Amino acid sequence: MGLSHSAARLTYSAAIDSALKYIGKDREKNLIKLVDLTEKFMGGNFSQNTYDAIRKIICGKDSKWMRYTNKLLDELSPNVVKMTALNLGYEAAFNGTKTIRKMRELHKCNIPWLILMDPTSACNLHCTGCWAAQYGNKLNLSFDKLDDIVSQGKKLGIYFYMLTGGEPLVRKDDIIKLCKKHHDCEFHAFTNGTLVDEQFCRQMDEVGNLSLSLSLEGFDEVNDSRRGEGVFDKVMEAMELLKKHGQLFGLSICYTSKNYRTVTSDEFLDMIIEKGCRYIWYFHYMPVGNSAAAELLLDPDQREYMYHRVREIRSESCDKLIFAFDFQNDGEYVGGCIAGGRNYFHINANGDCEPCVFIHYSSANINEVSLLEALKQPLFMAYHDGQPFNSNHLRPCPMLENPELLMSMVEKCGAKSTDLESPETVEHLCGKCALYASEWKSRADRLWEENSHFGGTKYMNEKDEIKNA
Repeated sequence: MGLSHSAARLTYSAAIDSALKYIGKDREKNLIKLVDLTEKFMGGNFSQNTYDAIRKIICGKDSKWMRYTNKLLDELSPNVVKMTALNLGYEAAFNGTKTIRKMRELHKCNIPWLILMDPTSACNLHCTGCWAAQYGNKLNLSFDKLDDIVSQGKKLGIYFYMLTGGEPLVRKDDIIKLCKKHHDCEFHAFTNGTLVDEQFCRQMDEVGNLSLSLSLEGFDEVNDSRRGEGVFDKVMEAMELLKKHGQLFGLSICYTSKNYRTVTSDEFLDMIIEKGCRYIWYFHYMPVGNSAAAELLLDPDQREYMYHRVREIRSESCDKLIFAFDFQNDGEYVGGCIAGGRNYFHINANGDCEPCVFIHYSSANINEVSLLEALKQPLFMAYHDGQPFNSNHLRPCPMLENPELLMSMVEKCGAKSTDLESPETVEHLCGKCALYASEWKSRADRLWEENSHFGGTKYMNEKDEIKNA
């Protein structure tokens, strides 16, 4: 629109204020106005079909996703709604995406849309099988280092930062301080939920640019058997507080061969929706670490169930007002593996820059190199050159579904294990995935040809199109 970045942000901010001011009087009209303005700003960042589809949803007052939107607008804090639209919408999706595309061309490497960081390895819980606990509780990224990473990231067009650990809310004060200093960025923390209190909810409302995903693995008996007695009740209390304060939050669920039915059941979904959850991140169990329990990996029937069930939950015919993501089975929507800096990468509490939160190998540490240098480390460049790792994006991962590829990349690049307690060789890690990958292949190929939103492998043969997405 010919405006400077700061002027455009102010214009878009004013439009959001106007829409929210009159949202109760004529919601449909004001939301359509906001979409129209968004199209003027973002234009070719999204297809015309995308804008038209959003307008159709808004005009369909009884549709599932308009009822979902109305629920958000009625229940969330106005400041949370505004800052989410401004930072995730304008900064990350529009301004950030434009800059990232230019930087990818300029630097000839992956530039991510988001960065996942561990402020600390410390945690107030000691969950069975949690790899974060293996790092001990003495590793931390200082506030100055977190600030520096975000500052460097914004120059590359990165305006979205996720926080994990350890337990990130051990560093509550620094997280809020970071949100305030970088008020133009969106932050999201994966937390066990036990440290959420009234004061923190008030601080979240004040900044408006921090959302949470709470970890849960089922109902109280199953959840507490791994996380500790009373944790389930504390998570329920956290949800009630967050809902009371109009905060945007959801769940982070690791699904396994033992709990996959429970965490997708109507009973479970109805419970968390009533508590105020807006979304679910479903993460496939990964056999990471020397002591990982390979029996928790899903068999082909169980994984196919998850494939269909998550799509059912998202469908217009399902009455559950919640949005579900499946990190492993939704590869078709993001062009396969998004790690290694293609759309995200992970910085652990020691500063090691890893391609993925599940893949603990690196040859760069953020305490020793710049963010751009970390993105150009040999392992990340191997990701850049190899993605997508499979034309079937139901087999996206170079570890879980294509273990021979991760083994080759790590060995050729000389990357080292970043597990400081019990380093795991890449041969050991990938060896646990070989049988799984073999058994899943034929099922995944059938599902891809029959059900892929993009029409199977024919679409995904355009490798360059994926790299530029």
